[in-house]
Parts: sequence; structure tokens; C-alpha cells
Amino acid sequence: MSKAKQETARHTARVLNEALPYIQRYAGQTIVIKYGGNAMTDEHLKRCFAQNIVMLKQVGINPVVVHGGGPQIGQMLDKLNIQSDFVEGMRVTDSATMEVVEMVLGGLVNKDIVSLLNQAGGRAVGITGKDSCTIQAKTMQLEGQAKDVLGYVGEVDQVNINLVNQLLQDNFIPVIAPIGTDASGASYNINADLVASAMATALEASRLLLLTNTPGILDKNEQLLTPVSTSQVKELIANGTLYGGMLPKIQCAVDAVKSGVGSVVILDGRVEHAVLLELFTDAGVGSIINTG
Repeated sequence: MSKAKQETARHTARVLNEALPYIQRYAGQTIVIKYGGNAMTDEHLKRCFAQNIVMLKQVGINPVVVHGGGPQIGQMLDKLNIQSDFVEGMRVTDSATMEVVEMVLGGLVNKDIVSLLNQAGGRAVGITGKDSCTIQAKTMQLEGQAKDVLGYVGEVDQVNINLVNQLLQDNFIPVIAPIGTDASGASYNINADLVASAMATALEASRLLLLTNTPGILDKNEQLLTPVSTSQVKELIANGTLYGGMLPKIQCAVDAVKSGVGSVVILDGRVEHAVLLELFTDAGVGSIINTG
């Protein structure tokens, strides 16, 4: 064996040795991963993500994937010449738009992820929150706005984990599209972060990973902050460090931690093998949010 190959082999051994205690720590536990952002659109990152999730399953961890699909919905609406209006940055979802949402999230995007996981050697099953009434929804209300201003945009009212638990027991990887239903059978488009947070809470997950297009929580000098306590989050919001589109994601993370999820990590889905780097290395790649 050449010196170069020997060094490569040694590096691989060091990596596996570093990963071992983390694999032992998470064995048998449930980890919920919210999959979105560039990681869903870049072909190389999509394959890396699938390999990472299958790896988790292979070493005895129970991954549950909740995915988004906003850009894909927008592209399909454009193709169909369906006009979208927005209120406070949120897409107004009428009945025609909701049909497209169900087609894209529950069909195209969900089945693409399932296919990638299966190609990587996993056993994945795709569902929406409508299946077995897994996600019961209610209309999302915006402060100061009419009750139905957003149409079929919802929030999680209740989570039924029976189907997900059955899939986990049968050694499948559940892949969940964030579509819920109410008591009358109406469908609702729900933010994937909200669904992932609620699902992690209901499953008593040890960790919730939120893949984004940012490195994590950054201070005003653009330096990564980790770990971050829930009390620190309040301070970062109060002093303006956290604002805008990051606030709903942070709130989902805080809610999950306060509801019993071991910890929540906001990490950059644009980093190759981000999931494995976060879970199985000393350094990690994201911002960990803990109680405190």
C-alpha cells in the first residue's frame, strides 16, 4: 500500500473512531430531520442527504424526515399560470392553489425523496399528514388580519403518531409531507418547520435537525453561535440579532426544546454531509439550541 493510501486509510479509521461514541449515544433513538432549502434542489446535495439518512438507519438510529417544497410549488403555479398573492410573506392558498400544493408536496417532492432514499439502500415510505389523520390542522390566523385571509394555510392542531411509529417498528424511514386535515376533511398547507417541531415533540425525539440555507444562528459579526440557550434566544431577538424570516424557525426550535425534545440544531443544508457532520463529529456544523 502506498503512503498516500495508508494516510487515507488512517484518516478513515480516525473518522470512524470519532463517530463511534455518537453512534452509541443515538442508537435506538428517534431523530427528526426537516429537509429543505438548497439541499432539496442541488442534485449532489440530494444524494448526500439520502446517503446520510440511510446511514443513520443502518447504525440503529430512527430517522424521520419532514420536507418542505415552497420553491417547487411556486414553479408549478407559474407553469399553470395560477396567480399567487402574499400576506406578511405567506402565500394565500385558495382551493386551486391547495390542489397544486397537494400534487407537488404529496406527489412529486415526497416521492422524489423516497426514491432517493431507496436508491441509497434505504426502505423509505412517503406519507402526508392526511394519511391516518397524522397531522390534524387548523386555520392559521395572523394578528390583525381576517380569520380566513390566508385560505388553506394551516398550523398543527394535533399529531397522531400511530402510523409513524408503525413504520419505524417495521424498519422503514418515514418521509412526511407537511399537509394536514381538519375535522371536515379540508386540506391545509403547513410550514414544514412547524410540522417537524410538532412531530419531534410527539415522538419524544432526542434531536430535531432543521436544515436551512444559513450556517445557523449568527451574531452581529456573522460568527456562528453554539450552543444557544432558550434564554439567549430571547436576548438575541430583543437586541435585533435575530429578525425576519429566521424568527419562525427559531420559535419552532424553542417550542420543541421546551416541549421535551433533547435539543434542536439549525444547520446549513448546503454543506455536504451536513447531517453526519452534525451528529457524528466533535465539532458539528450548526447551532444547538438547549434549555436554559
